[in-house]
Amino acid sequence: MSHETIYRSLSIRARGVLKKEPLEHLRARRTIRRSPHASMKRSRLGQIKDAISISERPATVEDRAVPGHWEDDLISGSKNSNVATLVERHSRCVTLIKVANKDTESVVSVLIKQSQKLPESSINR
Repeated sequence: MSHETIYRSLSIRARGVLKKEPLEHLRARRTIRRSPHASMKRSRLGQIKDAISISERPATVEDRAVPGHWEDDLISGSKNSNVATLVERHSRCVTLIKVANKDTESVVSVLIKQSQKLPESSINR
């Protein structure tokens, strides 16, 4: 029996809060146990550095009046299947591109290759 099993059984029995008597015999004196995933939110792991909020985008992009503004996204499916999407905001033209992996390098390289294939008139710079 592992230490994790003991802590889990005590925590479940008291519905998240340990009783005082068994708590005295444990090394960790905390009453509520937290998963390692809960601490990831505080350490900001997995967060985008220098992220800019979508609410800060220019008004010309927001009203969809000017053609040439493209958005991209990644769709992950079952069995490690990944599809990148390019959407032109004015015409809502969608381009789907199969991606081998969902790591940043693969997705960015596929999106760059696809954007270079787009006609020059459809890109607003």
